[in-house]
Amino acid sequence: MSFLDVLAKLSRLDWIGLVWFLVCWLGFELVVDRGWLGKARLQEETHKQRLAWGCSMVRRENRILDSSLIANLLQSLSFYANTSIYIIGALFAALGALDQLIATAAELPFSPRVLSREAVEIKLLILISVFVVAYFKFTWSLRQFNLLSITVGSVPHEVAEAEVEYYARKFAAVNTCAGNDFNRGLRAYYFGMAVMSWMVSAWAFIGATAVIAVVLARREFNSPVLMALRSLDES
Repeated sequence: MSFLDVLAKLSRLDWIGLVWFLVCWLGFELVVDRGWLGKARLQEETHKQRLAWGCSMVRRENRILDSSLIANLLQSLSFYANTSIYIIGALFAALGALDQLIATAAELPFSPRVLSREAVEIKLLILISVFVVAYFKFTWSLRQFNLLSITVGSVPHEVAEAEVEYYARKFAAVNTCAGNDFNRGLRAYYFGMAVMSWMVSAWAFIGATAVIAVVLARREFNSPVLMALRSLDES
């Protein structure tokens, strides 16, 4: 059976759901990461806090506190990167037990009674791809936070006031790059849950994708923590 024959096992509704999924995921990244809406974003407000952190770090004589904070971020990242590996391994194991997976999925409410083995394989491979993306984002973020540690170490012990902004902006820029990739990895986790609902039905996949996009958008553009950060800037 050719690759095109395998893809033909997906129904029209499955293809609609997959296109909707890609539009929501990739479109959300464009809106949030590039600020297409022109609205205040949690990402922007967080960068301001990182810049303030950088200014405080540069003026501090003892930067043990900053090293501890970065180490805490690295610990969280390592957890998510390791978890991604476990999830990918479990999904590959599920490919080896596909018959049991199909039988279990067929018993779920709203699930089609006849599930194509090839279609389930495609869905699992797409789900694996989502978590592979998450793994790469987390590991790249991990490396960037290591570079952030080097950035802290490169700041001279005594910095003239005229150079404080230079070192603080460099620190904030690296910190934001690392934090943004961490957020992208978390976003992949959320959208991976939508792909999991695809095993139940295409309608569940479409609905779950829409709900996740709305929840993420609310957190980015209208969350209490965003309001709190903005109120601090305005006060």
